Amino acid sequence: MSTYVYGIAPADREFPEEIQGIGDPPQPVRTVRGGDLVALCSDAPVGLEAKPRDLLAHQHVVIEAGKDGPVLPLRFGGVSPDDATVAAILEERHALYVERLKALDGKDEFTLEVDHDEEAVLHAVLADDPDLMARHAVDRAAGDGSHEDGPAFGEMVARAVAERERTDTALVERTLAPYAAATVRGPGGTGHLANLSFLVERERRDEFLKAVRALRQEHGHLREQVTGPLPPYSFVEAG
Repeated sequence: MSTYVYGIAPADREFPEEIQGIGDPPQPVRTVRGGDLVALCSDAPVGLEAKPRDLLAHQHVVIEAGKDGPVLPLRFGGVSPDDATVAAILEERHALYVERLKALDGKDEFTLEVDHDEEAVLHAVLADDPDLMARHAVDRAAGDGSHEDGPAFGEMVARAVAERERTDTALVERTLAPYAAATVRGPGGTGHLANLSFLVERERRDEFLKAVRALRQEHGHLREQVTGPLPPYSFVEAG
């Protein structure tokens, strides 16, 4: 049977007994050793799918295993042909894994999704551009909202909002980066203005969250949703 892999840790780590992993029934988690590293593994169910129960079980294994020290968390779905292959990979990539474990020790991931409040950002871009505000007043007075001698007001606003999206993304990252050991931008196309991940030292967790709250208070047109602490999935690869 194939081997499912949850994460990687030092071989001298003590783990909780009888951690239950993915599958129905849940598969017991075991360690596979390669040199001075171990992989947290279980048998891989046939026809593995990203079902909510299994996603939560994967997360549970990583969190439980990381209570007494760093774990290099792998994303859901990592399957190897067998335990021997896992052990060989641990030895082959030993230096990389050791470096990442050291870099992640004592740190957690916080994700931040940022959006614009549409009405508030409209007021903000108008307030920042006197010419745009004047055009808005003229169009409202004219009653038809358009002029033949220039771009439509809506197009002007759309360009201003697009520019504000770029500057606000940079603002959020610039403001919060000093409170994190590393920052990663998430993939585009998520429907959010920005999707950022921050690697935060546990001793600085309160500072980071305070900075997020201050950002929200100082820039009322922004809407932030912070999630964490989480296993540092976004920082497994070296930056």
